Amino acid sequence: MSDIWPTELKVSKDRRLLSVAFNDGKSHDLPAEMLRVLSPSAEVKGHGPGQQVTVPGKRNVEINAVIPTGNYAVRIGFNDGHDTGIFTWAYLRELGEKGGEMFVAYEADLAAKGLSRGN
Repeated sequence: MSDIWPTELKVSKDRRLLSVAFNDGKSHDLPAEMLRVLSPSAEVKGHGPGQQVTVPGKRNVEINAVIPTGNYAVRIGFNDGHDTGIFTWAYLRELGEKGGEMFVAYEADLAAKGLSRGN
């Protein structure tokens, strides 16, 4: 997958969607909430197996910044102050292809823990 990279990254005017177009012609619209709660940061993923955190209350989160990180990723800053996730091109592609399923699993985890997407 190293031969796949974005040709365009665009944040919507309402700052709730990141559109990513890839060099192979595929494109995906990634909601800010999904990017925030599935962030690859240690704050969300933890520092080891079984340490993942379920992040509630991010339904209305917005993207504040998309900052290039080398030639392999971007760091996304959100209006709740979270900005430590490094989103590689491969992870953005995975979110585009499997993010819906991943988000359904996130919602089930929220429900199981008695948490909500609302702010």
